[in-house]
Amino acid sequence: MTSYRAADSKREEFRKYLEKAGVIDALTKVLVNLYEEPEKPNNALEFLNHHLSGDGPETPDVEALKVDVIELKAKVSQLTDENIELKTRLEKYEPSVAQDDTAE
Repeated sequence: MTSYRAADSKREEFRKYLEKAGVIDALTKVLVNLYEEPEKPNNALEFLNHHLSGDGPETPDVEALKVDVIELKAKVSQLTDENIELKTRLEKYEPSVAQDDTAE
């Protein structure tokens, strides 16, 4: 009878550990997602691994945002180059103003 209580105690301790670490919530969430899938995947374990790892499926919105980021990075680079060129040109005509701008 004592070993039964010791096993229950260890089991309860482990359950509390998993709950505190957020493991139970994460597993529950993924299992609910699997349950709500209209077309069940052929490999449920792969589904669980994929969704637990945080690598969600690429949606068109995510793809569009990635394209936007690439375009905006190119625009920032172009504007930075233009800014440097304009500062250089400004320095020819107003040396003290350009130096004050770079000091800030």
